[in-house]
Amino acid sequence: MGMFNRHATAGLRTALADRPVVLLHGARQSGKTTLARAMAEETGARYVTLDDLTTLAAVRSDAAGFLAGCPRPLVLDEVQRAPDLLLAIKAEVDRKRTPGSFLLTGSANVLMVPRVAESLTGRMEIVTLWPCSQGELEGLAEGFIDAAFGAATPSLGHVQAEESLADRILRGGYPEAVTIRTTERRRAWCDAYVTTILQRDIRDLARIEGLVDLPRLLALLAARPMSQMNFADISRGTGIPQSTLKRYFTLLETVFLVRLVPPWYATIAKRLVKTPKVLLTDTGLAAQRMGLDHNRLAQDRTLLGGLLESFVAMELVKQAGWTTDPPTLYHFRTHDGDEVDLVLERRDGSLVGIEVKSAAAVSAADFKGLRTLAAMVGTRFRRGIVLYTGSDIVPFGAGLCAMPVEALWRWTAERPATRRAKR
Repeated sequence: MGMFNRHATAGLRTALADRPVVLLHGARQSGKTTLARAMAEETGARYVTLDDLTTLAAVRSDAAGFLAGCPRPLVLDEVQRAPDLLLAIKAEVDRKRTPGSFLLTGSANVLMVPRVAESLTGRMEIVTLWPCSQGELEGLAEGFIDAAFGAATPSLGHVQAEESLADRILRGGYPEAVTIRTTERRRAWCDAYVTTILQRDIRDLARIEGLVDLPRLLALLAARPMSQMNFADISRGTGIPQSTLKRYFTLLETVFLVRLVPPWYATIAKRLVKTPKVLLTDTGLAAQRMGLDHNRLAQDRTLLGGLLESFVAMELVKQAGWTTDPPTLYHFRTHDGDEVDLVLERRDGSLVGIEVKSAAAVSAADFKGLRTLAAMVGTRFRRGIVLYTGSDIVPFGAGLCAMPVEALWRWTAERPATRRAKR
């Protein structure tokens, strides 16, 4: 599977075994092509990429004719470039539903492209591939989510970090970028990456030329990691009309560069803040947009807070992708100012609250928001965790503890993760 063993592989195999169409989508350069090629080899499928201009021209002129000339199973890379192809696939699948006929990949969230979303509803399983998780980079199969919802008392032993959190945050998870050693070369990679997406992918999607403000919006969102998404504020600060901002934001979301963390609220009397938080989906990219390096992070620790929270949020999003009972990620805040950075909620209503601190020590005050949430939801509350930059697990009362951030990829509910990594 290239350099890294991707945990999405097992889910992809399962989906191909019983669905006629499987879509593997995610940000450009997150490793989709590598994984799709490996699957093509494994299943004997023909591999075709729409990044090839001749192929793209053939598909755009006669999608049904193109499909008729291709054997099955078929792997089609970068399908968002030819939306008509999906209508042709729909027609074929309606005639004959053979599992594993089509593996599609896309660098845009096709569910946000209206014409496309309608064409394959109910016929297609979707697997999202994010940039590498810390476990994938380390060769570990993470079990943090299952362990956090489980009953067992957390145990890790003293964690001696092999690599600093600042290193991990600045490196990000794009498979190609993580192998680049120097800050200058990584900055060049990120600049080229963003240019490709803004100049090509978004232009393909939006069919508009005037996207001059998009880089500015991206830089602005990067500079305010995990802040509440307030279009009126951003509009005032940038002079970009709110309607344009909303359209731009949707485009950035469609190409997996940004994502929202919705607020958690239930039908309860206490007044809760209902504004989502926003983050760039890769901290390496966010740090580059902010012009950050080791020196600046070392000199100004306040810069670390939001980025560390983004880092934790995306690790949880990635892990949810291969967890058997995937939770939804929220944040929680009352109008009185009590807050929990991240809330995981499973389908049965059970909750785990996670607070992120960029400090090496934790006090009882750091659990205030978690206690408020626990009191509000009663028995639905499974555990409250403060992730911090220290190295020990410290209990803070029933169901509450402080844990090192490294627990995200080192704590597991099952047998040791290193033995599971070879799946």
